[in-house]
Amino acid sequence: MSRRTAKVAEAVREVVATTILFGLKDPRVKNVTVLWCDAAPDLRSVKVFISVRGEPRHAVLAMHGLESARGFIQRQIADQLELRWTPVLEFVLDPGAKLAAETSAVLREAMAQTEQTSGTAAQAPADQETGVAEDPADGTDGDTGASDAGAADMGEGAPLQDESRPRGEGVADEPPPGTQPPVVHR
Repeated sequence: MSRRTAKVAEAVREVVATTILFGLKDPRVKNVTVLWCDAAPDLRSVKVFISVRGEPRHAVLAMHGLESARGFIQRQIADQLELRWTPVLEFVLDPGAKLAAETSAVLREAMAQTEQTSGTAAQAPADQETGVAEDPADGTDGDTGASDAGAADMGEGAPLQDESRPRGEGVADEPPPGTQPPVVHR
């Protein structure tokens, strides 16, 4: 698809979406989302891919309503876009959004069942030597945020923090860069 074809397809998508949202008064056309448009290289026809939330019968009704309003929508395109030819619209029901929503629901249900069977969220096992839980996703320690590579640089068994101070309390010698030190009035 050339750059011009892509720009025209995006402009048509915007006009169609706006017209469906604000211009159509057909009660059959509800919960319609314009996903994307595919313009022919000669720009004489455009496939408009839509998604309809709800039951399958709502999708059928919405498709009939859009086919009925095709002329009105094409006239809106002709009024708002300066094209040599007004493209003929073809509405296509895209099942991708519905499949994504169904997959998401199945995954949420599976996660809920996993949490119920384990009682709480799964916790990472603690390292035998240090007793610190390790997050396998990012390779960091659960408590300090220090990476495994940083612990290797400090030496085996080196403490990550001064043990005399409680965690979270640090001594700041200088304010962070770009900030002013606090003013002390005497």
